[in-house]
Amino acid sequence: MSATIQDTSQQPTGRFWLASYPEGMAEAIAPLEHASIGALVESCCARYADRPAFTSMGKTLTFRDFEAASARIGAWLQAKGLEKGDRVAVMMPNILQNPVIIFGILRAGFVVVNVNPLYTPRELEHQLKDAGAKALFVLENFASTVAQVVSRTAVRHVVVATMGDMLGLKGLIVNLVVRKVKKLVPAWSLPGHVPFTQVTAEGARGTLKPVDIAPDDTAFLQYTGGTTGVSKGATLTHANLLSNMEQIKLWIEPTFHIKKRPDQLVFICALPLYHIFALTVNGLMGIALGGHNVLIANPRDIPAFVKELAKYRVHIFPGLNTLFNALMNNPDFAKLDLSGLVLTLGGGMAVQRPVAERWQKMTGCAITEGYGLSETSPVATANRFDKPEFTGTIGLPLPSTDIEIRDDDGRTLALGEVGEICIRGPQVMAGYWQRPDETAKAMTPDGFFRSGDIGFMTPEGLIKIVDRKKDMILVSGFNVFPNEIEEVAMSHPGILECAAIGVPDEHSGEAVKLFVVRKDPALTEADVKAHCAANLTNYKRPKFVEFRNELPKSNVGKILRKDLRG
Repeated sequence: MSATIQDTSQQPTGRFWLASYPEGMAEAIAPLEHASIGALVESCCARYADRPAFTSMGKTLTFRDFEAASARIGAWLQAKGLEKGDRVAVMMPNILQNPVIIFGILRAGFVVVNVNPLYTPRELEHQLKDAGAKALFVLENFASTVAQVVSRTAVRHVVVATMGDMLGLKGLIVNLVVRKVKKLVPAWSLPGHVPFTQVTAEGARGTLKPVDIAPDDTAFLQYTGGTTGVSKGATLTHANLLSNMEQIKLWIEPTFHIKKRPDQLVFICALPLYHIFALTVNGLMGIALGGHNVLIANPRDIPAFVKELAKYRVHIFPGLNTLFNALMNNPDFAKLDLSGLVLTLGGGMAVQRPVAERWQKMTGCAITEGYGLSETSPVATANRFDKPEFTGTIGLPLPSTDIEIRDDDGRTLALGEVGEICIRGPQVMAGYWQRPDETAKAMTPDGFFRSGDIGFMTPEGLIKIVDRKKDMILVSGFNVFPNEIEEVAMSHPGILECAAIGVPDEHSGEAVKLFVVRKDPALTEADVKAHCAANLTNYKRPKFVEFRNELPKSNVGKILRKDLRG
């Protein structure tokens, strides 16, 4: 881990990368103006009351509407006897209910547990149990998954929403199409559940009681993969997220020295709000800047997405390399007027140079790559927003952020030497939820988070990732850990041994490949894939299955994934 990429023995001293900052950029963020995310929301909703805040399927909530709707959610939860700090899970795509619920939970003094709505029952049960969630909001499309596990969890209040709940009369048609035409709602039964519309009606009759929330109180349990294959919750405080928001706000400012600041910024929210990238960059940033977030419920439906884009003069577009690539391969995308784009933000996975160059040519706006993790709320580094050239790096440390490249023994390496990217700053999590052992492994005594990503730093302070945690697979911006895939696969009686690795994939960056040694000679690829599909959400499932007579092993019998990767 200490191979030299460039011939230099220069030892980094202090925040030397500040010399590469835009002129006038602050070295650090100012003290936080608000103690909690709820306080920020209330302040911004009063300030921008008549502006559009969120739009979904043609229906728009103003900031005033948004404040009232989130207050109703918070009031209802408080009336159910939940106590400050109790965890509330949210299992929804990008529809109006999602931000209303998330910020209602936070304003009421509770902790949000974001859940991928595509989780299998096994994955959902683990997360609900681990978090100790007391309540759960779910879209009816995914209620059948909840019904299979909820009785084995601490969840006592289940709220079920429909796609059309907040769309007025149009919502009746939307629900009819979703249920009867597209058949997107599998049969479910949740005795005692409460419809979302009932929650808002009851919440409107109550009052959201003020809660004393400190900056260090937990706001989110953001679940991430674990090297042990067990998903664990990054404990993110109100201060973590507010700090990251302030860091990004500072970083954005020089952009408006080049491109005129619009009267109101329009954000495209195509990444799911349960993903930390969208949560901070769209959700929090949008609210803080008085922006208008256009929610895209199903970004995989590219033709519908392109039609939605045509309706707005878009200014800020966060996304993944795979999403940008898919859009550009749609013939109607080229017809869009995207001259209003101020920023295209690439994260979640590496941005490929051909994609970045093609995007700039088609839209007139560069893709600016940044880097972060659930544990860093998420942004730790970013390229300059006021410089359009593609650097192929993850950029510079943000204000108030220290980054060091360290070896396995924790020593800081010279510039150009390859080691682990370690991050310290106000956006770094408080630790892993109820896992002091994992927290101790991830955090150094001097407060740095060990990212597990391998890279080096240039004399300008730019950071280049050259590898990742040895075995982690990155599928469309989501971490996939081989241990979890292998554990699921091994529960099939026909499998003797297996090993999962990541292989390059033009659509998702990487895809999962599973090597299998059969116990049952009749076992087929279809059998393996069907078994994995029943127990793993889509992005974790093996795309490729290869049967082998044996797997490479070390002297002590450990399967060597590196040998399978070739």
